[in-house]
Amino acid sequence: MAANINPTVRRRRLGAELRRLRKASGLKATEVAERLMVSQPKISHLENGKRAISPCDVHDLCSIYGVTDQPVIDSLMQMAKESAQQGWWNAYGDIPQSVYIALETDAASVHAYESTVIPGLLQTPAYAQAVIKETIPLLTAEQADTRLKVRLRRQHRIHDPVCRLRLWVVLDESALRRIVASPQVMREQLEHLNALSAEPHITVQVLPYTVGAHPGLSGQFCILQFADSPEAGVVYMERFTNDLYLEKPSDAQHYSALYDHLQAQALTPDSSRDFITEVTKTYIDAARHPY
Repeated sequence: MAANINPTVRRRRLGAELRRLRKASGLKATEVAERLMVSQPKISHLENGKRAISPCDVHDLCSIYGVTDQPVIDSLMQMAKESAQQGWWNAYGDIPQSVYIALETDAASVHAYESTVIPGLLQTPAYAQAVIKETIPLLTAEQADTRLKVRLRRQHRIHDPVCRLRLWVVLDESALRRIVASPQVMREQLEHLNALSAEPHITVQVLPYTVGAHPGLSGQFCILQFADSPEAGVVYMERFTNDLYLEKPSDAQHYSALYDHLQAQALTPDSSRDFITEVTKTYIDAARHPY
């Protein structure tokens, strides 16, 4: 499968387009279901991108909606073919966050706020391994190893020579101060963080304790945007069991405004690198004098 084909995202985009065409035709989902002799939930699942759709079904739906433009029909049918393929993450079995990974793989940019840990895309292997092991109870060694491999594989996205992900991260100071694994691991992690933040497509800002209360106190979130539809952002919030995805334009606008406030309150990228360097020194000292 071509590297730029993302089946999950294609499925969601195709569903959104089919929903738009249905509404433009003036038909309700129940009416479409009756014509196709299928259940109404199936139409909803297709439009929400929760299940794959065959090119034959796409052709039938276009006929029902009165779509006669052949290039449009061909494009939708091609999306249906691509949505039936598998992404790289499927090789790792039934893994958590597969929907988010699909979106991240296809995104042009990600704006993330993290309050307690370094974001997965910027983690070192040792830091990532410790976070996975210590934050997920009852995880088997095999499951932990799989999650680590997936997390490190995700990082290929920010090093893609063809289309690098534009990554902007606002980090609460807590993420720098919380000792994960050991001072040595933290030193390596913060040095890695500073090295990546020097890349032109990666920006890191630190939100110091001195800011006090701020809009990010309610928790972690990120905003994903896509090259072919920059106005249609997706807000993602990671949860222990069921992750949350917000796709309404009003929700994306709300969180974008919130993120603007966080960026304005945080240190500048240059000052943030200096701040991270100073915190790194505390871990160097701690490693030298463990007692």
